[in-house]
Amino acid sequence: MNQLVNQKGIEISPVNMESRRDVGIRAGDTVRVWQKITEKGKTRLQAFEGLVIARKHGNEAGATFTVRRVSGGVGVEKIYPLYSPMIDKIEIIKRSKVRRSKLYHIREKVAREIKRQMRKMKMVDIATNSGIQDEAKAEADTKAVEEADVKKQEEANVEEEAKKQETEDSETSTKDKKEETEDDSGVSQDFMSTNQAKIASGDVAQETVKLDTSEETPREDSAEVVSEKTEEVPEKKGEEEDKK
Repeated sequence: MNQLVNQKGIEISPVNMESRRDVGIRAGDTVRVWQKITEKGKTRLQAFEGLVIARKHGNEAGATFTVRRVSGGVGVEKIYPLYSPMIDKIEIIKRSKVRRSKLYHIREKVAREIKRQMRKMKMVDIATNSGIQDEAKAEADTKAVEEADVKKQEEANVEEEAKKQETEDSETSTKDKKEETEDDSGVSQDFMSTNQAKIASGDVAQETVKLDTSEETPREDSAEVVSEKTEEVPEKKGEEEDKK
């Protein structure tokens, strides 16, 4: 069919189809496909290396081949058109002899191998230090230190205020005591001065006379009471004799 198309002068693809056909890609080959990638008006080449697990549609215009690759423990498969203009070139690195045209069983085989490896695996908690976490931890530590310093400063201020209050209270109490003692001494001095003035004027003599007279009256009363008691005693004795 391709020969007929070429005879009519119709180009199926701008690439050299004969070179692609002569390569003879088949299942079991390890190939490296250089793919063109356009980004921001620029083109670059990217290589994809893997195992060819299938080839379809022979050499006709819609021919394709599937390449499988395991990267990072994950299987990746890509299907390339054989005459795609986005492929720069195809390199065959290894060629192995296989008995199947489709190697889809490799998917299950790889899965079984992974399962076998998983049996020997163990849960491990090992990791590198995270810069963000370290910074956050350092900030938290600095904040905690600052808060502790602030608390200590506040406690020190409270203690100083309490001490100042105690000293002020003690000073006020001492002042009050001094004032009381001064008042008492002033009263005693006033009393002494008044007594001295009375003695000088002769009022004290009159007061002593009055005190003496006031003391004599109760003595007379006491004498009368004693005489009454002595009179009652013989009367009681006479009554007792009469009763007998």
